[in-house]
Amino acid sequence: MIRIENVSMKFNLGIEKNFSMKQAFIDLFKKKNKKNEEFWALKNVSFNVDKGEVVGLIGSNGAGKSTLLKIVSGVMKPTSGKVVVNGVISPMIELGAGFDPELNARENIYLNGAILGYSKKLIDEKFDEIVDFSELRDFLEVPVKNFSSGMTAKLAFSIATIVDPEILIVDEILSVGDIKFQEKSKKKMMEMIKGGTTVLYVSHSLESIESLCTKVVWLEHGKVVKVGDTKKICEAYYNEQMK
Repeated sequence: MIRIENVSMKFNLGIEKNFSMKQAFIDLFKKKNKKNEEFWALKNVSFNVDKGEVVGLIGSNGAGKSTLLKIVSGVMKPTSGKVVVNGVISPMIELGAGFDPELNARENIYLNGAILGYSKKLIDEKFDEIVDFSELRDFLEVPVKNFSSGMTAKLAFSIATIVDPEILIVDEILSVGDIKFQEKSKKKMMEMIKGGTTVLYVSHSLESIESLCTKVVWLEHGKVVKVGDTKKICEAYYNEQMK
């Protein structure tokens, strides 16, 4: 369902400096090294995700995992290479990114739902289900700006999972909220997986990866280290991290 072919992504780390008058003055006396300002978050990454597979992405911080998810989701366009997706994607990358902090939880359910492509009729039908799953019924009239990060994540997850998507893109979602909510989130994910949803999942929790994923892609410094059996790849990654 997802084909990733030689995907590379370059960022210019110094691009913001030119907007600073102070930096412009400093640059008059400092020779800029353009090569050092280029950062390749991904380099020639290739792998496939078949229908019904749950593929985990592991790697150190800065390995390129989240960048790859954003490219697959269509949030970013790769510098080179291509991604072919056959199916409707539901990305859960930055929970709460579609919220207006000045609006209350009730209003944001409709706003965020609309951003995700849900009709008002669907949200009306699923409203109580969303609220009950989020455990935030007592806070419906409270502006989201007053929510903790955990409360915001709970609400966002509850909205994003009211439908079973064909392809689910997940970035560290099962670590949101308290332990009870993490278990609820994991159970909900398992229901989606059993229903045939294809999943591309990023997590630093090897336990979570091993319990959910049928295949693992190990990234480091933007490159694929290994692709294959979940247990073997996770064990190799753990041993490398412990050196």
